[in-house]
Amino acid sequence: MSADALKSTAEIEDQYTDLKSLRTITTKNAEWNSLAQDCVCFANGSGGRLLIGIEDGETLPPAGQVVPPELVDRLRKRIGELTVNVQALPSVIRAENGGEYIELTIDRSPGVASTRDGRYFLRVGDTCQPVLGDDVLRLANERPGRPWETMESDVPRGSADAGKLNRFVAGIRGSDRVKDSVKEKSPDELLTHYGLAQGATLTRLGVLLLGSTASRRALGTAPIVQAIKYDEQSQKINKWVWDDGELSPIELVDAIWREVPDFRESYEVAEGLYRRSVPAYDEKVVRELLVNALVHRPYTQQGDIYLNLHPGRLEVVNPGRLPLGVTPRNILHASRRRNEALARVFHDLGLMEREGSGFDLIYDRLLSQGRPAPVPEEGSDWVKVTIQRRIARPEVMRLLTEADAQFQLTQRERITLGVLAQTEGMTAKELGDLLETNGADELAAC
Repeated sequence: MSADALKSTAEIEDQYTDLKSLRTITTKNAEWNSLAQDCVCFANGSGGRLLIGIEDGETLPPAGQVVPPELVDRLRKRIGELTVNVQALPSVIRAENGGEYIELTIDRSPGVASTRDGRYFLRVGDTCQPVLGDDVLRLANERPGRPWETMESDVPRGSADAGKLNRFVAGIRGSDRVKDSVKEKSPDELLTHYGLAQGATLTRLGVLLLGSTASRRALGTAPIVQAIKYDEQSQKINKWVWDDGELSPIELVDAIWREVPDFRESYEVAEGLYRRSVPAYDEKVVRELLVNALVHRPYTQQGDIYLNLHPGRLEVVNPGRLPLGVTPRNILHASRRRNEALARVFHDLGLMEREGSGFDLIYDRLLSQGRPAPVPEEGSDWVKVTIQRRIARPEVMRLLTEADAQFQLTQRERITLGVLAQTEGMTAKELGDLLETNGADELAAC
């Protein structure tokens, strides 16, 4: 885009966008190495943009700011000198206030990107994190030349299951998360738009979501889900299995919620002189856990998803580890999609929350109901999230309801108040540990 083009949308920082002052590359002590690290972060992630010329906390460049033409060539040259496997394209943008800035677009690298001095970085949420030790090998193993979703299949484009395709198109056209220009596309154009087809064939993602039962089975990694119920002695007493490949991941969420009767059980809790019937499991929480398991699992790895229903808790166990950079310690704040296109489909169909907010919703709803926070765990090749069936502190429900009505609490405030209300008191450090913050500044933001 040339400098004569105007851009009216205010810019914000997120997983795919970072803002930098123009001083970063124009002063005597230009921060070229730091900029190179940021480029490596995006290249090892999903790609992104560095907007150079917009100050921290601002959404537009200074009015009247001019980018010297020679600076763009110098930026392109320096990034090439300081990085390996990074493709960065700079262009000058003029914002609606007349100020100019550089938009540096970084493509996702097909290999592992690094700085010239052999350091590796990865974009997680809106931060850049170093990749050290054994995680460097893991980064290489998790980055195929092409994402699994985009690989072609041998299934012709026209062989998509008609019923699944019609429901997908209807869902997109009825979604309030999709632009009108997308809703106006034909079914065949929507296949291309969402990466479900490429050329004459469906992609592997297209087969997973819209293919026939036989073609989905042939993938070899279509999700198999087992729900197992245990008694007080941890003996199996019931089992539900979805292993025939008939349902796509989109359809599995509804089917599992509908077919497991334990999810619709309820019990009574005392509220003063009265008793209140509450569900054993919150529907939005269970659905979000199922969506997380289906969307974020590695589809290059075989393994079943397990829903372990114990008398007092539900465990959701997913094959594979958390995405690199995300840990049980930072899962409430860090976000990194493993399957970008699949997550996009689920989001646009209204089946999952926006980027990075799924676990926030789970924490919010559980704590607001007086239930303990979810417990995430990671093993050598599995991830488990445990939620409790019963409400530990019924009085917290009324407290949170009254506080929210009076003060219109934010989600973070509800989560923080929910944690505090379930204890007899705790130090700031203990609260920070429970909220997975990294210090007083983050805790103050809650």
